[in-house]
Amino acid sequence: MKIVFMGTPDYAVPTLEALVNAGHTVAAVFAQPDKPAGRKHTITPPPVKVCAQKLGIPVYQPVTLKNGEAAQQIRDISPDAIVVVAYGKILPADILSVPKYGCVNAHASLLPKYRGASPIQWCIVCGEQKTGITTMLMDEGMDTGDIFETLTVDIGAEETAEELFERLAPLSAELTVKTLSDIESGAVKPVKQDNNEATYAPIIKKEMALLDFKEKTAEQICNAVRGFYSWPCAYFFYDGRRIKVIKAVTAGKTAADAGTVTESGDRLVIACKDGTCVSLVTVQPEGSKPMTAKQMLCGRPIPAGTVI
Repeated sequence: MKIVFMGTPDYAVPTLEALVNAGHTVAAVFAQPDKPAGRKHTITPPPVKVCAQKLGIPVYQPVTLKNGEAAQQIRDISPDAIVVVAYGKILPADILSVPKYGCVNAHASLLPKYRGASPIQWCIVCGEQKTGITTMLMDEGMDTGDIFETLTVDIGAEETAEELFERLAPLSAELTVKTLSDIESGAVKPVKQDNNEATYAPIIKKEMALLDFKEKTAEQICNAVRGFYSWPCAYFFYDGRRIKVIKAVTAGKTAADAGTVTESGDRLVIACKDGTCVSLVTVQPEGSKPMTAKQMLCGRPIPAGTVI
């Protein structure tokens, strides 16, 4: 097929590479504009652009898709299909209508669950034990298009969002290539989603990662720690300073009020909702490198009985 690929972060790179390796003609790549990155705010191209340039594929980086310019560029290319993976913009009707086989999106959840920008993180935060990839025929909604194919995977008991990203990216590439082949051969037909089953995975903001030991069980705290790693990273405040939590495990039951530090020495254990306890294994105090809770407590004690 002649394809226009639309994607931006490193998660989308394996799919671009897979399309080329499968023999498709990727005529153009659309990615988000270059953005400042790092402490020096150096203007940096997105990973998909870097990959496309290495492959010798023309790259377009429109600031908006709403003025018709991108639609005309795509019409001039006349692709058989547009493949979208983590592009970061909703496609308007004048683009959706261009390709013969439509716009195919590979979404990192089992739709209609976790529609939206951050499905990998939220499925872990919400305690899901399974997730996957869904390929769909895009429409003007937010991940509401008809489903082509799905691939289901188990989520590891200690797996972080970062680890799940790395594991799903190549699987997304494989399913996308398979779906394109099945579409072309007529082996697959799109099936409507059940909107009654839909849930949403909104864009993550830093404040969402603030841990509330009084309102969450230890298991929910652990899920948040895993789901928000490595960005923005779960955190709490003590003595006016932010402390990130990189790893946590459940630690039995207690009669102490939720939010109370029940152990502070070799371990940092905090009471949570419903009498559960969480042990903070690896932490990162503001201005410091990651360390064990024991190491932190040696220099920054948090006495037992303290309410977080």
